[in-house]
Amino acid sequence: MNEKNNIDKKEIEKFDDLAESWWDPEGDFKPLHQINPLRMEFILKKTSVDGKRILDIGCGGGILSESLSSLGAEVTAIDMSEKTINIAKNHAEKVQSKVNYINTSTEELLKLQPNSKFDVITCLEMLEHVPKPSQTLKECSELLNDKGDLFLSTINRNPRSYLFAIIGAEYILNLLPKGTHDYSKFIRPSELSKWIRSTNLEVIETIGLSYNPLNETYWLGKDLGVNYLMHAKK
Repeated sequence: MNEKNNIDKKEIEKFDDLAESWWDPEGDFKPLHQINPLRMEFILKKTSVDGKRILDIGCGGGILSESLSSLGAEVTAIDMSEKTINIAKNHAEKVQSKVNYINTSTEELLKLQPNSKFDVITCLEMLEHVPKPSQTLKECSELLNDKGDLFLSTINRNPRSYLFAIIGAEYILNLLPKGTHDYSKFIRPSELSKWIRSTNLEVIETIGLSYNPLNETYWLGKDLGVNYLMHAKK
């Protein structure tokens, strides 16, 4: 683990091994394909994206990045997995997407482009994979324009989330590869809100993301017990 750079090399290796399956809607990342319309719905209810500069942190294969770009956003998408970024670039070329993919971290982006600011930052299903999520949030704040919007999603930490997000999703339903998540890295909404406020951002709304395994449907609602999204503003 590289604490200085807020990087867990084991996490990067884990996603390197899965990189080839990013754009298979029935593959390892099927849940991300299924929830992407809901993530977009939440974002678009809070802000317009057409013509805005957007940074997608932990972009993976580009599922969200391409959706945002298709609506007219100028998207820069970053990820620490070089293999994953290459998959994203190849797919973007195939579909003629204009997303600018970079194999880097928020910390390095600040060093390389210290004056670069974004109107919208998305950091979805990513914070639970870094050693210091509070540091990532601080860097998000530094990269965000005044009055800019920050969108986050992660997993709550409680017995129910362990049962559903790890035992259920990884071992019983096989929704995700075994070992995808580490329970100790799950984040309570209260913790996330506290970290956000410490960066001089304001939490606007928190909403839950639920799943019914019987009919394989997801929906947004009041239940924050497992997965949830958060909107903050500068």
